Amino acid sequence: EPLSNLDAKLRVQMRAEIKTLHQRVETTSVYVTHDQIEAMTLADRVVVLNQGRIEQQGTPIELYRKPANLFVAAFIGSPAMNLLPGTIVAADGAPAVRFADGTVLAISGDHAGLTPGRKVTVGLRPEHLNPDIGTGSVINGTALLVEPTGAQSHVVFELGGQHVTAIVDGEREVRHGQPFEAKIDPERVHIFDSETGEAL
Repeated sequence: EPLSNLDAKLRVQMRAEIKTLHQRVETTSVYVTHDQIEAMTLADRVVVLNQGRIEQQGTPIELYRKPANLFVAAFIGSPAMNLLPGTIVAADGAPAVRFADGTVLAISGDHAGLTPGRKVTVGLRPEHLNPDIGTGSVINGTALLVEPTGAQSHVVFELGGQHVTAIVDGEREVRHGQPFEAKIDPERVHIFDSETGEAL
């Protein structure tokens, strides 16, 4: 981990230098890191290890879009993916998931083994919980915490008894204690087996 002891600004600069050097010399390199940002930005292919076992390997975007299990899902992405317990239900003949508070979220029909009543873990990326998309399932909650970062704001709200983070445009005014509404495309909802952690 060559960048672990550098300050944040120098770490970004050195990451760019390493990427440029690698592109210029065009030789195979193995880079070991616990920093998922370094893994995503530097690698052509990423191998995610957990206690010496390969959990998943592929391009950075493959791991981001289709994590193989809960370990990879929680590792890739910043802020981390929201993970919530849910139950599969049928809504208007299509698969959906219901949370503890009764909220029902539409999901893609591409997932395998989604029989009604099955307990699952639902993964929602903060950047996909967006009040401004035109269509998608609507999630309502109360803003518990708002963290402005400039171009974006991180909004923490409650869903199914769990704290969930959403990323919204920094220009959008969201206040603590006020109602908050987000939408998510069913294609962006990740479903995992609650017992094995494997993606469904």
